[in-house]
Amino acid sequence: MKINGNSVRIGNVIEFEGKLWVAVKTQHTQPGKGGAYMQVELKNLVDGTKKNERFRSSEQVERVYLDQFPYQYLYEEGDNLIFMDQANFEQISLSKDFVGDAAAFLQDGMVVDVSSYEGKPLSVQLPDTVILTIAEADPVIKGQTASSSYKPARLENGLKVMVPPHIESGMRVVVNTEDATYVERAKD
Repeated sequence: MKINGNSVRIGNVIEFEGKLWVAVKTQHTQPGKGGAYMQVELKNLVDGTKKNERFRSSEQVERVYLDQFPYQYLYEEGDNLIFMDQANFEQISLSKDFVGDAAAFLQDGMVVDVSSYEGKPLSVQLPDTVILTIAEADPVIKGQTASSSYKPARLENGLKVMVPPHIESGMRVVVNTEDATYVERAKD
């Protein structure tokens, strides 16, 4: 579907120069001379490269709608991760590199959203948070205040996260999957 160049918004996926791009940042600019334009930072959906582009209101760009389906994570097989389509139970195999750093947060049975275009998977979106157990936490250093100090801890999946002093080994915590940060203690 063709849209006006000034209509590009953050999160829109467009086909530009024969590739698929997602708009990461947009800024409408109206210079003193000449017509207004939309300054857009684009991120390539396939290789992650970024580029800045100006779209004038007279330009038309092709907006692309991605198919998004829920898939259940099943297991790891070598360098691949196996997912099952929730609707038709077909399985797909995606490489760990394709999933990226988020692969560390995958748990058996977790439902993720796989975005695809013309049947080709482009991205995997995990839930915003996951609950994990603290495998190892440093002891509290006397004199630290609970309000501003954090200590390092290792999660069951091997990742390190900064946690408040009252968190100890064996406790379950909520962790943000986007930036691997502590959110809160999990409610049991």
